[in-house]
Amino acid sequence: MASTTPLTGQPDSNEFDVIIIGAGLSGIGSGVRLQRDCPGTRYAILERREAIGGTWDLFRYPGIRSDSDMHTLGYDFKPWSAEKAIADGPAIREYVNATADEYGVRQHIRFQHRLTAANWDSGLNQWLLTVETGAGEQQYRCNILLMCAGYYSYDAGYQPEFPGRESFGGTWVHPQFWPADLDYKDKNVVVIGSGATAMTLVPNMAQTAAKVTMLQRSPTYVISRPSVDAGANWLRRHLPDKVAYAITRWRNTVWQQFFYGLSRVAPSVLRGMLLKKVRQELDGILDVEKHFTPHYNPWDQRLCLVPDDDLFQALKSGRAGVVTDHIDHIDETGIVLQSGERLDADIIVSATGLNLVILGDAKFTIDGQAIDFSSEWTYKGMMCSNIPNMVQTFGYINASWTLRADLIAHWVTRVVNHMSERGYSSFTPRIPEQLARSMPKRLWIDDFSAGYMQRVMHLFPKQGDQHPWVNPQNFRKDRRMFRDETLEDGALIFERSKSESESVEPALKKAG
Repeated sequence: MASTTPLTGQPDSNEFDVIIIGAGLSGIGSGVRLQRDCPGTRYAILERREAIGGTWDLFRYPGIRSDSDMHTLGYDFKPWSAEKAIADGPAIREYVNATADEYGVRQHIRFQHRLTAANWDSGLNQWLLTVETGAGEQQYRCNILLMCAGYYSYDAGYQPEFPGRESFGGTWVHPQFWPADLDYKDKNVVVIGSGATAMTLVPNMAQTAAKVTMLQRSPTYVISRPSVDAGANWLRRHLPDKVAYAITRWRNTVWQQFFYGLSRVAPSVLRGMLLKKVRQELDGILDVEKHFTPHYNPWDQRLCLVPDDDLFQALKSGRAGVVTDHIDHIDETGIVLQSGERLDADIIVSATGLNLVILGDAKFTIDGQAIDFSSEWTYKGMMCSNIPNMVQTFGYINASWTLRADLIAHWVTRVVNHMSERGYSSFTPRIPEQLARSMPKRLWIDDFSAGYMQRVMHLFPKQGDQHPWVNPQNFRKDRRMFRDETLEDGALIFERSKSESESVEPALKKAG
């Protein structure tokens, strides 16, 4: 049986070569990679909830959907075959579950297992995990810890303090915890926010609500595209599924990177392209300059997708509206704005965003000493300096999440096999002291002003301006970095355990 490292003693049922935290898109994809590319590796997936799917199982608000096409949000090894490329939550959830069953990953998942603490034991070259389970606290051990827990808190969404909120006599909802029995038919609804969640909720709720108003402090750039990719579907009818999928995936990644690159070098050009579409749809309906023209450049914050013009159609029908203003206070029957205008509401949906957390909000230590991630440097946007054998999966903010998750999972399998072949037990990014002192410090996600990121960036590891101490957020660069570059690059230090080194050294002398 292949193993990432010779483990001490006879392994028990809670000891593994690799433990993956999270059974969402990233975790299931990583499990498939390990099972397929590292046969014999003992791994487990610890999932805090009772179901596969992560975000796509947790969020159940009306109309929940991807804001990326499924040809790039899907796995590179499993073609997306549904008609719609912009898929709803249930379809994505079914896709992830089907992947887990097709590749035999489900049997490796331990549900209702929440990681609360992880300590790297330098003597054992293992992570010792403290895990809350349905049967009480348990201890797990592994050589490699792969964090696929996402980037936001499952316990609470971001909720600003609104004066007078407690006096509201209607129903208050946060989309992260949508009530299954919420009845909004013929009700007046105000959705606070202007991000992807708000722009999904408004047209969907407007189908049956009396009126849905999107209340925003400032506008967001929107981009409209069909939910059905006619070109992809044509390719699938005429070519084998894997070939058609690969072509579509390549095409879409090129377009994603092109538009993001355009936003960096010619933001006014992209701005004009985006606003032209909005004006074509909404001029004469509302004030486009006021409600859909941001004061920042495209991709300084994430663009919002409007599939099949659904938001525009809802606004043109009169069943939805947009108000750009600040909240003064909330009273028993609605919201009073700083302009003096008021919005009556039976239901207020606070689509105000997420609370970001680092590595699933668990506590991390090395030999009992707490890790301060903010004092470390990122290694290729997936590891931290001086922290052994732990990889974090964090996707793109300017493209589909899974594109980067796939690349990281592939890199991890390279490491697992490399360690098995060479007898290594640890791998740690080490930054030279002189470089750490002289290199400029940049935010881990740089050049991105979205509030949900800015609120926590000071807690994340920093990046520099020299490779590999960077987080490129660029699919082309990342693909070369993860697939082509040598593992032993001088920054990532591989080591054997002391006992292994002592046994190898005499053999080498004898051979010499």
